[in-house]
Amino acid sequence: MVDTLTLWVVIVVVGVLNYLSRLSFVAFFANRQMPPLLARSLRYVPAAMLTALVLPMIVTAPDGTDHFASPRVVAAVVAGIVGFRTRRTLPTLVAGMATLYAIQWLLR
Repeated sequence: MVDTLTLWVVIVVVGVLNYLSRLSFVAFFANRQMPPLLARSLRYVPAAMLTALVLPMIVTAPDGTDHFASPRVVAAVVAGIVGFRTRRTLPTLVAGMATLYAIQWLLR
């Protein structure tokens, strides 16, 4: 078992390293012009991170198997279409959740 002091030392060291790694990036580009290719590519990072976090939750079943014939996948596609057409968050959420609940209710 790890004693309390060692645990807190690890937490503090990891926190400081995390802070310094983020600070180094900010400090490096503080007085410099970012290259246009890098600036353009960084615009897509939030969408890529959100996709990487959400997609496994959609295609992974509760038993741990991956399959695409799931109510979650259909609801995600419907929500994607609504989001693409309306470009608004609330209708996208309502359409996706309504579709998910309707399919789950029909499959009972």
